[in-house]
Order: sequence, then structure tokens, then C-alpha cells
Amino acid sequence: MFSCPVCQLPLCEEKTRLVCASNHSYDRAKSGYVNLLPPSGKRQHGDNRMMLSARRDFLDGGYYRPLLDALCEQIDRYTDAHPTLLDAGCGECYYTEGVNAALSARGKAPATYGVDVSKDALTLGGRRKCGAHLAAASLYKLPFTDGGFDLIYNVFAPLCAEEFARVLKQNGILLLAVPLARHLWELKELLYTEPYENKLADTALPAFDFLGRTDVVFKMHLQDAVALDSLFKMTPYYYRTPQSAKERIAALEHLDVSAEFAILAYRRV
Repeated sequence: MFSCPVCQLPLCEEKTRLVCASNHSYDRAKSGYVNLLPPSGKRQHGDNRMMLSARRDFLDGGYYRPLLDALCEQIDRYTDAHPTLLDAGCGECYYTEGVNAALSARGKAPATYGVDVSKDALTLGGRRKCGAHLAAASLYKLPFTDGGFDLIYNVFAPLCAEEFARVLKQNGILLLAVPLARHLWELKELLYTEPYENKLADTALPAFDFLGRTDVVFKMHLQDAVALDSLFKMTPYYYRTPQSAKERIAALEHLDVSAEFAILAYRRV
């Protein structure tokens, strides 16, 4: 499924590397992913290690499990026994692992790929042993041949409709998990004098038919300061709030927070 980011020829898998017919070669990292990012002078791609570790700890605490369960239901609904899946923006592979486990438990045998721009995230993801083929790559230039995937799921990652349409089969499915207007509202009330609602984008996408929306709304009880700290540090709010707001969060021992998501379903036309 992978294609060379230099010449776009298919990549063949060898024991420790991927190589194309033009002899462009890409070694596997010890954690299992392959780096298919173009050369760049940037040192850091994607989320930093503190944010990644906080998100891993928070997700592994089960706080977003209702979202994972709803995503698995949707993927099961739209796939046959042997689907080819792409987790576009897989991060540390919490959802990748959960989806593969759920489908396997239902008798399906998915072939799963995951890409993320962050090599640090993929190092964490590789430790999950989730059975996915992982690559460091940009969602805006996916390292895949055209029309290979039955379904793409994208959880809070950048939306790249043109690339998603390119690598999906005709009639393939795209699932987008997005926050609703009042997601994490109680946290925002602590941080901002005038908390703001999230803006919901238009559901229309070129090359896709909109199939419907599934809302996932629940309350999270963060029972200790560790869980609250992990939630705060995994959000962008941590990096754009004053020290006084951070101190208010640090002083709390527990908090009830609203989690409000939508899963948007599309079909490739």
C-alpha cells in the first residue's frame, strides 16, 4: 500500500526497510514505524512529547472510551470482513489499537495503516503492538497509491479532503470525529473570563456525499489532579493561557467535564 514519497512508485517490504524500484530506501525504526516524511530542517513535527504523554495517559484512563466505542460501531457498520483501513493522524495509536481489537472480536480481519506527522507519537504508538503498518507522513501528501482504502477514520486531526478522496476506493467511507460546540466547557470556564464555543464547520466536502452525523455526549468525572492535569496538558489551551489560569487548574482535586463529539460519515463518489 505504501508508495515512495520521492518517485511515488510502490514500496516493497523487506525485513528492516521499505524500498521502491528506483532503489529509494526507508528503514524501520526500532518501534516499527517507517519515516516517509520528506527531508526538512524542522526538528519537531506535530505534538510535543509532553502533550503526547499527557494524551496517552488520559486516553489509557478510559475517559474517551464512549467515543472509541461509537467509532468502532460506525467502522463495523460500513466495512466487510476484510477491510483496508487508514487511521489518518493516528498519534500514539489509542484509536488504532481499539478499532483493530473491536473488529477482530467481531470476526473481521482488518489490514490497518496509520500515519502521523509526529515521529514521537509513532514511537509511543509502536509500543502498543496494535498490528498496524505505521508511517511518519503528512496528511497533505499521503504516501499511498490511489484508491486503496475501504475506509479512513480521522480523529481530531487535520482534514485533507482531496488526499483522502485520492486514496479511498470509489464508494469508500470517511469518518471524521470532531468536537461539538461545548466540548470541555467546564474546563474553559476555569480558563477564560468569557469561554467560547467551538465552531462547527460546514459538512459539505468535495468528492464526498454526506451520510449522517452521530453525536457522542457524556460527562467525565476526573477523580484526581493527575487526570485533570493530563487533560489540560493534552489540549491547546495549556499553551495559550496565563500562569494564573494554570494555577487554578493545579489547585483542583477533581472536576466534572462535558465531552461532546460528533462522528461525521461520508461516502467517496
